[in-house]
Amino acid sequence: MKFLELGLSPNIQKALDELSYIEPTPIQAQAIPEILKGSDVLAAAQTGTGKTGAFTLPLAQMLHTATGPKAKPNHIKALIVTPTRELAAQVYESVVGYAKHTDLKAVVAYGGVSINPQMKFLRKGCDIMIVTPGRLLDLYERNAVKFTQLETLVLDEADRMLDMGFIHDIKKIIKLLPNKRQNLLFSATFSDDIRKLSSTIVNNPVEITVSPRNTASETVEHSVIQVEKSKKSKLLTAVIKENNWQQVLVFTRTKSGANRLVKQLSERGLEAAAIHGNKSQGARNKALAGFKSGDIRVLVATDIVARGIDISELPNVVNYDLPNVPEDYVHRIGRTGRAGSSGSALSFVTIDDIEQLSAIQNLIQQIIPIVHVEGLSLSKPLPEKPLKAVKPKKPKKPKKPASKKVYNMELQGRRKARKPAGGNKPRTIGH
Repeated sequence: MKFLELGLSPNIQKALDELSYIEPTPIQAQAIPEILKGSDVLAAAQTGTGKTGAFTLPLAQMLHTATGPKAKPNHIKALIVTPTRELAAQVYESVVGYAKHTDLKAVVAYGGVSINPQMKFLRKGCDIMIVTPGRLLDLYERNAVKFTQLETLVLDEADRMLDMGFIHDIKKIIKLLPNKRQNLLFSATFSDDIRKLSSTIVNNPVEITVSPRNTASETVEHSVIQVEKSKKSKLLTAVIKENNWQQVLVFTRTKSGANRLVKQLSERGLEAAAIHGNKSQGARNKALAGFKSGDIRVLVATDIVARGIDISELPNVVNYDLPNVPEDYVHRIGRTGRAGSSGSALSFVTIDDIEQLSAIQNLIQQIIPIVHVEGLSLSKPLPEKPLKAVKPKKPKKPKKPASKKVYNMELQGRRKARKPAGGNKPRTIGH
């Protein structure tokens, strides 16, 4: 399946084209058509599977093409609830990326910052609101947000919300919402607690399960350099020059960090360019073309746009900043060591990155060797954490046969089946 086959509006498709997104990920391919049909969805998908786009893209499409009235002052059309401010910001960036050629209005709200600008923005009405549970209740208590026009509710990383003790806040929020709405619940797993929660929220949901990608190519050589944060740019310059790397893809966490690094590399005689969400499509195309031709030696990218980069036989990837989520490490280094070619994946690790490195190593189930660079890497090694043993999965108990509508992704068409016997019985989409 390709995005073009989804029948998206030209304005949404234009945003996808600019990001060079051609084919949806498995979770997107399964969830987007169901969401666009108006179905409730219960999806098990971990970070790194493209789950954010699986709900933000169809939300942008539905709201952009809707013919109903616009959101009234202090009202919202779609509500996305996330457990953390970091995830809220990430989801907001995804929404803005897909809706950049539309007139949709989105707002992100979370605690730890002033509530007044968020209240001011909501006064004009809003299409999509991304928010943490506590801040949403604060805004409601101040009469800053109203739900009578709400059409869609998304609970993202619902399992984390339960782990973080948000269950009571979620129950309060659900009671405030209109009964007639579309519900989308995304979780890493379908635990008993999640199923219990979902039974009070979703109605006759489509159930989707997607396995995460957690393996790296065996032809990629992983390594880590422990370094002080202030020496990272000098270290990168030295590594590129001493190894005579002619083509290297560098990942940073932020757009400002990418711009700053390009400036530093250029001042040291390395041809470099950045691609991120703030760059025009023309600037991105020019940078990528220069990188492929060899005119640009170092391409600095953020994760949000890197998915559109397709370069055969890319020899070197550097994680200048470790990713916030471990699965993104696999996606980043998946751009080297392709089709049996060898490649290197080098990561810079500071004292602030110990937890992220540990999570990455547990995901790929290997300790990444440390490389020393005289005068630049740390003289005293950082503390290390041992790998966590992978627990074997318990065999699933056989379920009693039930009448379900089954979707087999291997078939071109859908076979007819009886309607579910129960109102809240999930329809299942095959892996």
